[in-house]
Amino acid sequence: MEDFVHQAAAFISLCLGAIALVLIAFGAIEALIAIVGTVVNKDVSGARLREVFIKFARWLIAALTFQLGTDIVDTLVAPTWDDLGKLATVAVIRTFLTYFLDRDLDKYMERRMPPVEAGTHDRSLREQKY
Repeated sequence: MEDFVHQAAAFISLCLGAIALVLIAFGAIEALIAIVGTVVNKDVSGARLREVFIKFARWLIAALTFQLGTDIVDTLVAPTWDDLGKLATVAVIRTFLTYFLDRDLDKYMERRMPPVEAGTHDRSLREQKY
């Protein structure tokens, strides 16, 4: 039974890692296409490039989440102190990256959104746009 749990955890970890890899690859390809399109159209403004990188950051946040899931699954079966230390380090790094990427995304969306009337739910309106 223990062998089955180890094999299942290894398979799940592999799948989560593959999903993270696909998300990063897809986001990178999308960003590369957008950058090439921007250069070809001679629209290489800071705002346009910022938009491309913000979209890429959203893919990275999703991939980081799956990667953290991979690390959690890896430590579920008989974790060592080394495994737990690696998980803690990855979790802290992921949390900081996600925080700063989310903050940049919020700032970007605030700049793009027109001011809303007082008394409305401006945060929920911004979240609906992305």
